[in-house]
Amino acid sequence: MSRDDFNSTEDERTPQPGGRRRRIRISQDFNEGESGVDGNSFESQQEDSRGYTKIDKNGYSHYRKEGYKPRRKQSFIPKAQGIERVFNEEKGERLNKYLANAGICSRREADKLIAAGIVTINDKAVNTLGTRVMVGDVVKLADEELKPERMVYVLLNKPKDTITTLDDPQGRRTVIDIVKNACKERVYPVGRLDRYTTGVLILTNDGEMATKLTHPSFGVTKVYNVKLDKEVSPEDLRRVTDGIELADGVIKADSADFYKAGVRDSVRLELHSGKNRVIRRIFESMGYRVVSLERISFAGITKKKLGRGKFRFLDPLEVGSLKMLKSN
Repeated sequence: MSRDDFNSTEDERTPQPGGRRRRIRISQDFNEGESGVDGNSFESQQEDSRGYTKIDKNGYSHYRKEGYKPRRKQSFIPKAQGIERVFNEEKGERLNKYLANAGICSRREADKLIAAGIVTINDKAVNTLGTRVMVGDVVKLADEELKPERMVYVLLNKPKDTITTLDDPQGRRTVIDIVKNACKERVYPVGRLDRYTTGVLILTNDGEMATKLTHPSFGVTKVYNVKLDKEVSPEDLRRVTDGIELADGVIKADSADFYKAGVRDSVRLELHSGKNRVIRRIFESMGYRVVSLERISFAGITKKKLGRGKFRFLDPLEVGSLKMLKSN
């Protein structure tokens, strides 16, 4: 078949089935000897162009033009930030909320301080609940002036051998030692993780938020990965969700299952209880020993992409989800 046969016009070609006609045009001959054109000319030009070929870890080659710059991976960890307080200049702010926002305590505990008469506004003792603080007022607690500060929420992936406290008399490392340079505000841990438990721990100066996250009425969900010294039987796993009698009452998990395929010594627990060492006591009562315990989620906040011993600030969406928690 010659070039003229391929370059024929539509009128000269036989109609295709259905009345449609197809036109084919070939710009070069298949015969390299007649045209002098190499059929592999594109590959030759590509190899001669200014660039390079990169072989990835899977053995595939990727052609790169000169000056190619790969896109930098973006970090999903938000930058350090605080949540600025909003103060209504016309209506002011309730005194108990002012104390809570100063990082002193929760609103409920602030009401007790106000009723005790140890809070003053402009050097006048106040013991009436519902008193409002206006712009320019000087509030003191036990003769110490209180200044409102921005609300700060820190997420820490707690490492082992770290104490969840503000100060340890024995000089052991605390969670505060890890986050002490995170911000100028003084933050406090929300709840507790024992010395050898790792994972999600929130620290904040928001007293009201801390109370909400630790009070049983809010039923905050916690998820743990538990590594045990031996395989757990299905019967014992069922007992964990049905309820186990401990010294301080019956404890049961919301859910319990094996989170690794074919591995029966690794259990994932979801529960609402915040009692001291409750997970270790549950398994010890059935004859198991907890080898490692890690909290992977707290109130829906996870440690995803956060290394052990590292911390970050919660973003506004995460803070908003915590503020939306309601009591049962």
